[in-house]
This record gives sequence, C-alpha cells and structure tokens, in this order.
Amino acid sequence: MWNPQQYLAFDDHRSRPFFDLLSRVTADEPRVVVDLGCGPGHLTAVLAQRWPGAIVRALDSSPEMVAAARARGIDAALGAVQDWQPSPETDVVVCNAVLHWVPGHPDLLARWMRQLPSGAFLAVQVPANFDAATHRAIRQVAARDEWRDSLDRAGILEPRAVLDPGAYADLLDLAGGAVDAWETTYLQRLTGDDPVLAWVTGTALRPVRGALDDAQWQEFTAQLAPLLRSAYPRRADGTTWLPFRRVFAVAQRR
Repeated sequence: MWNPQQYLAFDDHRSRPFFDLLSRVTADEPRVVVDLGCGPGHLTAVLAQRWPGAIVRALDSSPEMVAAARARGIDAALGAVQDWQPSPETDVVVCNAVLHWVPGHPDLLARWMRQLPSGAFLAVQVPANFDAATHRAIRQVAARDEWRDSLDRAGILEPRAVLDPGAYADLLDLAGGAVDAWETTYLQRLTGDDPVLAWVTGTALRPVRGALDDAQWQEFTAQLAPLLRSAYPRRADGTTWLPFRRVFAVAQRR
C-alpha cells in the first residue's frame, strides 16, 4: 500500500528529478501526454501546465495514489504500466521513478519505443541506489531469522534490476529512438529525527510494511534505525546528507 502523505513528505527532493527529466523533452505541441505511474498527481499537473493544448492522461497501480490524484482534479486511471499501450496520438510519455518496481522493464521500454509514433518522446527516470547503504541495511535486517521467511516471500531480499545509462541508451536506440541518457547523484539534505528512515519508509520500505503487522513493523524499524544512523550520521547543524543516484533516459522516436 502506498501512502501519498508519506511520499510527499520529501516532495522537493522527489520532484527535482522529474523537472530535470522533463527539461530534455523538447516537444512543442503534443497531442496526447501520458504520465505512467502518476502517484498523487502533483507532477501530472505540471505536464498539463507545460502543454495546455494536449490531452493529459495519467495511470497508477495504487488505488490510494489514484484517489489522491483525482482529489487534485487529475483524471487518473487505475492500472498497471505493464498493460498500457500507446495510442497513435501519444506524443509524450513520462515514466518517473516507477520502472524499478517492474520486473523485466527493459523489454517494456523497448516495446513502448517501437509502438510510439514518429517524433514522439519517451522520458524515463529510475532510482539506481540499490547498492547504497540504505538498501544494504534493509536487506541486512530482512535477512535476520525473525524476518527472513515473511520478507523473502515478499521479495525484500532481492535487489532491484536497474540498468546503467549506457544500457538504457542501447536498448532504446535499437528500438528506434534517438537517445539522451545520463545519471545524477543528488546530495540531499534531510532534517528531523531519523530522516533517512523517514525517507525509505515512503518508498523502499513499502513492501516491508505491507508484509508485517503493526507490532512487527515497529520492531523492524527499531532494528533498522541505528544502522541508518550509523551509515548516515547527523551533521553538527542537525541535518543529514543522503546521496541518491538516479538514471535518466529521454528518447525520441525516429
């Protein structure tokens, strides 16, 4: 279950890669713009503002996120990105911080690229920090005897498959796209008590929360918190640095 309020607690940090991604999309007057994995819809509204003449469509697999998007006035649909197909009028597709949750997403990207009309843009951003101390700590706790069975079944112990920029560039190029691919590591300044724990609670720990009851969740996070504090110590001014790597690709159908 996604929690829109928890996700938006770090809205500035989570939104910045979206704007960096969108800055490389040079479409002038697209007919249809699609936001795949729209979340609570706050960034879908940006697409409508940038291209006021376009039909903007939004999709998310989380009922909670779709409800939050609709509350903002976004005409969001409930559905899985794996099932989505572009229409002949789809000129811009944005998929921001979604595909790392989707097994086999490189094949999905290649299919979308081949199906888009000539001149259309496909813009993708994925977190690429699965070898970072945050995720190593989560896997370390999840591998302990009291958690292993339930969390292994939930897939917590498996690192997510995210490619390097060059690999995304190759697959999109072979599928017919003119590609711009890059990576950025954002050095995020977080505040508050256990801010890194609060950060991962909104994303990486979502499957853990779904697999545990309330008491188990409290115990799991109590075991995780000191590992995160050690890996990401608080600075003298009370803030904490969290490096976060992300991979981007923007491809225009040739």
